[in-house]
Amino acid sequence: MAGTASTVRSWLLLEDPGPWGRDALRDARLPERVGLELQRRCRAAGVRPLLIRRASSNASAAASSSGGLACFAIRSGPEPPWIERTRLAKVTDVFDLDLTSLGRGVRPGFEPVDGPLFLVCTHGRRDVCCAERGRPLAQALAAAVPGATWESSHVGGDRFAGNLVAFPHGLYLGRVRPDEAAEVARAYAEGRVSVRHLRGRSCYPMPVQAAEHALRTREGLDRVDDVGLERTESRPGVSTSTFRTPMGRFSVSIAIEESAPSFLTCHSLAAEPAPAYRTIAIVRRPDLDGGAS
Repeated sequence: MAGTASTVRSWLLLEDPGPWGRDALRDARLPERVGLELQRRCRAAGVRPLLIRRASSNASAAASSSGGLACFAIRSGPEPPWIERTRLAKVTDVFDLDLTSLGRGVRPGFEPVDGPLFLVCTHGRRDVCCAERGRPLAQALAAAVPGATWESSHVGGDRFAGNLVAFPHGLYLGRVRPDEAAEVARAYAEGRVSVRHLRGRSCYPMPVQAAEHALRTREGLDRVDDVGLERTESRPGVSTSTFRTPMGRFSVSIAIEESAPSFLTCHSLAAEPAPAYRTIAIVRRPDLDGGAS
């Protein structure tokens, strides 16, 4: 799973109780062309839009009784990440938001959110695996952290369901079972990451995600802030990333290859290769002050 998180830095989460069709923004029961226009504006601004709903069979009632629609603006890095939230009286109020500034990482000035926020992909019309594995995970997570848990539209990587995205850092976690939900959430709230579930941090390109995972695994680094990217260099077929850690600086070289063909989603009609990442070397580097680490 390492190196499979979508590369996203700025996010817009908009509450919509559903149902969602295969293309959530286009096929949801939004006012005519609202979804398409929001999709267009977000793409131009470099913002990833997702529809969200409470993990409850009474999601529609909850939305209508809570005084508007929840809306979250998120920046998941690489600078210090943040979450802000507001409520919209009607869905078309989303067009009053400054998406261009959000795409640059500028806070919109809403209410800051200090605690974690969890999304579980349950977009079954997009891929049935997300319904079969995502909904039980969402229910278990909502029981553990009800105020911080939302179901979401497609986040990517259906074959790794149940998929969980932990904010503000934008950590993609895959193949999370319902009986693991509470521990994974508790670990993140304490500043730790479940490395065995980690697909990658969304603010980094996929080869960097794979390099971070390799370093965390080898050195036993499970604090969210244990690994910080200093730089990355690429040449054909190889990516090398240098990270700072509590144990010193390390460079990780990753070969970029292709996997054997496989069915990448539940609805795939043919087997296809996917990017694959192989660790070539992990090398300790001198400290920046010239001393050996």
